[in-house]
Amino acid sequence: MQYRKDKYGKDISILGYGCMRFTKKGNSIDLEKAEREIMNAINNGVNYFDTAYIYPGSEVALGEILHRNKIRDKVYIATKLPQYLIKSEAALDKYFEEQLKRLKTDHIDYYLMHMLTDIAAWEKLKKLGIEEWISKKKKEGKIINLGFSFHGNTDMFIKILEDYDWDFCQIQYNYMDETSQAGVKGLMAAAEKNIPVIIMEPLRGGKLVDLLPEKAKTIIKNYKIKRTPAEWAFRWLWNQPQVTCVLSGMNSIEMIDENIKVASDVRVNEFSKEDFEMIEKVKNEINANVKVNCTGCRYCMPCPQGIDIPTTFKCYNQMYTENKGSGRHEYLQIVALQKNMSDINKCIGCRKCEIHCPQHIEIRKKLKEAQRELQPWYYKIGVKIIRLFKFW
Repeated sequence: MQYRKDKYGKDISILGYGCMRFTKKGNSIDLEKAEREIMNAINNGVNYFDTAYIYPGSEVALGEILHRNKIRDKVYIATKLPQYLIKSEAALDKYFEEQLKRLKTDHIDYYLMHMLTDIAAWEKLKKLGIEEWISKKKKEGKIINLGFSFHGNTDMFIKILEDYDWDFCQIQYNYMDETSQAGVKGLMAAAEKNIPVIIMEPLRGGKLVDLLPEKAKTIIKNYKIKRTPAEWAFRWLWNQPQVTCVLSGMNSIEMIDENIKVASDVRVNEFSKEDFEMIEKVKNEINANVKVNCTGCRYCMPCPQGIDIPTTFKCYNQMYTENKGSGRHEYLQIVALQKNMSDINKCIGCRKCEIHCPQHIEIRKKLKEAQRELQPWYYKIGVKIIRLFKFW
């Protein structure tokens, strides 16, 4: 296993254990199986374990396994405050103390504000006294490092990044997300501030493995260097020194062993020009069914009506490069759950975006197409219901 440094010089294994996908036995986590897998990972050098309050049974299972094997002090626990459920200052302690109890520990090594989508969510927490609360918990030794996990666009990521002295952050990032979510721009912005970056969704929920188009699989299979699609995706990430740790939701000994093998011999900047070209060919095959030839350059921004045009097109395309549910889910996370929702419906046809588009896309026309696909009637109802319970 190889390690990269956190903000204060501690070694974090470049492969982290994502604890959201433990195998179930009936309605509960198969604790014995999870224990064998976690112990195998720890014995092979994995020391970063990521869970969250809302992962059913995950915190309890991880806490029990670490406690019964007396190895709490050998690993780092990362878990997340469900900030979207917080309505008062008192709730901060309520959820935090419950998490300590579940995890059978007196401190959290890496504590995250879970799933920030825009600056408004963080501002809400600040009004409730989150900064003072964090300072107190750090002085008490109950929180060691404070960070946030993010689902939103690049601009919002950078605003949140610059608003507080964060110890680390967690972003969705893979070779298909270079210009979406926080993206490579966000990754570099964090690195410039010496903020470690934890990567989630390195395989886009398995889509860069199981759901690859057949032509993309053939490109990988016929390439001169023989690696699995998963290994190429992981190596693409670890090739970048700005990536601190890559999470994998491992739920088999075989998967753990395979990932550990890669994490043990990968090197920074090992990719050749040909390797990058091969990945580009794979991306082109994935994108063969795109509906809008948008590169994510953002020359069309800002939109006078606040519409996030590149993200809307990215989600629209994702409906056809992956599946419709995936694209709509992405749109929900990045667009619909922001306080100032950058809704497609706000377009007034001013053409400012089209004048600046280097791809000469008929943006007004394509936005209408995207609206029909991304916002079916039942989706609109769902968004209204969700936003009733969203507190900013």
